[in-house]
Amino acid sequence: MAAKRLFDEMEPDADQRRIGRSIRTRPFFASIIGEAFRGNSWQNICTALEPMLRRVVNEEVERGLVRGARSLTWSPSLRIHGPEPSNLQLIFSKNLSLPIFTGAKIRDAENNPLLLCIVDKSGDEAVQTTLPYPIQLDIVVLDGDFPHGELTNSTWSMEEFNNSIVKERTGKRPLLVGDVLVTMRDGFAVVGDIEFTDNSHWIRGRKFRLGARVVPGSCHGVRILEAFTEPFAVRDHRGELYRKHHPPMLNDDVWRLENISKDGAFHKRLASKHIKTVQEFLKLFIVDPAKLRRILGAGMSDKKWEAVIKHANTCLMGNKVHIFHGPHYTLTLNPICQLVRAVINGQIYANNQELSSINQAYVKSLVREAYINWNFLEEVDELLSETALLTQGDPREQCPNHHQTMERPFQQLGYLPDKATEIIYSDVGSSNWQTNSTYHGTLIDSGIGYYIMDSTVDGDLEPSKHFPC
Repeated sequence: MAAKRLFDEMEPDADQRRIGRSIRTRPFFASIIGEAFRGNSWQNICTALEPMLRRVVNEEVERGLVRGARSLTWSPSLRIHGPEPSNLQLIFSKNLSLPIFTGAKIRDAENNPLLLCIVDKSGDEAVQTTLPYPIQLDIVVLDGDFPHGELTNSTWSMEEFNNSIVKERTGKRPLLVGDVLVTMRDGFAVVGDIEFTDNSHWIRGRKFRLGARVVPGSCHGVRILEAFTEPFAVRDHRGELYRKHHPPMLNDDVWRLENISKDGAFHKRLASKHIKTVQEFLKLFIVDPAKLRRILGAGMSDKKWEAVIKHANTCLMGNKVHIFHGPHYTLTLNPICQLVRAVINGQIYANNQELSSINQAYVKSLVREAYINWNFLEEVDELLSETALLTQGDPREQCPNHHQTMERPFQQLGYLPDKATEIIYSDVGSSNWQTNSTYHGTLIDSGIGYYIMDSTVDGDLEPSKHFPC
């Protein structure tokens, strides 16, 4: 008990000592000033005031931060909301020209630079629109699996888009090089030359997409959904040596067409008949499709045949025409031997309706002769040939008895077959095809194509010995 009383008696002294220390550690302002003046030093004044000023400033700053946090928490105008759905979206105007190879310029399906535009999706259909200010766009490479799920009426966040951007492999060049930063003005942006430096075989889906996003800060706070193309594979440029051309050109090798492999069986059979280019392939198809099918052989199935002809039909014709002159006629044919215009015995036939009114067996024989003598035809620009035809004068003055004189050269040609041969022709843009029961075909672009069926066994076209020079 004595020890307890001793502890209780000593405890007040300890409390007093703690209070004393507390009082000494918090000097009053007056005492500080007094000590400073007693010491007669301005430096002593600053040294004495510094701890108190620091404590006061810290306390005021803490109070201000607490008040600011409370105002942010409870002010409805400053609450953070999720991103609102956007009605504006960037789109690529056309699909890409496929296939795509490393090091090759990326173009659209019409072999033009890529074009981006902006659309408004607020209505039932997307409507092209513009912005009152230019915006900067960044062209990126996306994973072919983006976006996940159905694309129809779907939206995605900017974070989801950015997370789908594919970067180059370690130690490789940037995956996409060229004009990857473009400016959109008046709702349009043309993408310059861009190309891939690496193939797409190393990612999980083995396919890329091209994407376009607005550079942060250039859209004035407006959310514009990003654009992306269809998924596609990027192949090494080594495969470009054997790739098919879409669309093919007239002077392309014939193996550039679908289902005709370079140095393959079809290629060798065509080469043996001196059919080496797409133009030569199409000319024979127009003049004698049955012979062309026989050259390709039984290995060319109906499905393959339709595919190769469909691909060949996309060939770009250009503006050249070929003029075939004879004693009583002048024929104008396009580069694949389709009859475009004719002047026969002074009478001008300048459209399909007029051409179809001519004796078709006679015209067939003329087209056949033009095909055989193709290398001797005169090649001119189409506009020049039209001008030449318009300067022929009044056909009635040159040929007063047209119907009688027209049959005479036909008899001289010696091409009248034992049985009447039907000529297959089509009015351009019409679905009313006229065909016989034996041969069928598709005409290309414009003009009238004549399917010339020869009576010889091998189907070769030979010039008539009775043809007047």
